[in-house]
Amino acid sequence: MKTYKIAVIGGDGTGPEVVAEGLKVLRAAGEKFGFGLDLKPFDIGGERYLKTGEVLPEGTVDELKKFQAIFLGAIGHPGVKPGILEKGILLRLRFELDQYINLRPVKLYPGVDTPLKDKGPEDIDFVVVRENTEGLYTGSGGFLKKGTPDEVAIQTSINTRKGAERCIRFAFDYCKKRNSKKKKVTLCGKTNVLTFAFDLWERTFHDVAKDYPDIATDYAHVDATTMWMVKNPEWFDVIVTDNMFGDIITDLGAMIQGGMGIAAGGNLNPQGVSMFEPIGGSAPKYTGKNVINPMAAIGAGQMMLDYLGEPAAAAAVERAIMKAIKDDLKDMAAGKMGMGTSEVGDLVAGYVSKGI
Repeated sequence: MKTYKIAVIGGDGTGPEVVAEGLKVLRAAGEKFGFGLDLKPFDIGGERYLKTGEVLPEGTVDELKKFQAIFLGAIGHPGVKPGILEKGILLRLRFELDQYINLRPVKLYPGVDTPLKDKGPEDIDFVVVRENTEGLYTGSGGFLKKGTPDEVAIQTSINTRKGAERCIRFAFDYCKKRNSKKKKVTLCGKTNVLTFAFDLWERTFHDVAKDYPDIATDYAHVDATTMWMVKNPEWFDVIVTDNMFGDIITDLGAMIQGGMGIAAGGNLNPQGVSMFEPIGGSAPKYTGKNVINPMAAIGAGQMMLDYLGEPAAAAAVERAIMKAIKDDLKDMAAGKMGMGTSEVGDLVAGYVSKGI
């Protein structure tokens, strides 16, 4: 029986709770489709940092490279100053594992409410491909005369031809794989103001597009993209963009697909180790109350199965998610689902086992 080595980082707050339900569903999929999971937990997050002063223990990155994927719950602790865990764990893992793609499906399932008037599942089904290791998030820059009236802060956006091209090429390949009716890749940028960075992106985009003559191309400024995501989400198929713009528009995407409780994503290195996670934060106020919605974590597990080469199992998990949402959950918000966190996990795992 094929066995996959998975590193598990429960993280902070409700992270361990949603990860537990995601693993429950993954085990059910393994039993149904004939594969095993070799799971190893890693104690990484705010609690460890507060106890030991270590953000990411020495040797952890090298050890994580030995796994086929990472399943992450959430990073974020109210007792830790913002930026320490995010930069020291999340960004460091993305950069050192070269997870250069952030993949965010934006898909509205039947039975989930969207704040968009007169829009339904047939209108909201697209993917954002975000460059994940360059841009403003490299940390390039610094202060001059910090703490004085003459203080200067500089944050530099780093964009390379290699980084843009591999991200854009992934977007075109993913569009081909999706095989949607639209078959369109939209570059989201700001060519009228960011005339250096997005000149590079735009030229690269058109160069890569020549290799995909069957796929339509489009361009939209980031401000127009946010407008059209609300007004006409059905226009989009695959959106490709840089690190910062991708970070912003994917949160809007989460809202129009029904909220953080359903939004999942992957940080991908197609040639290495990828990491899958629910998009929502650690939600510390709900910790230990068995009320948090685990569907995003279960969806992250579904994405991981597809990445590992188990498309039938991934499809089964998605069908189970859709059935549970449509027939059983009253609401997607924490505490309003009509059942507890662990009950939702049991429900979805049961549907996978039954082959729903």
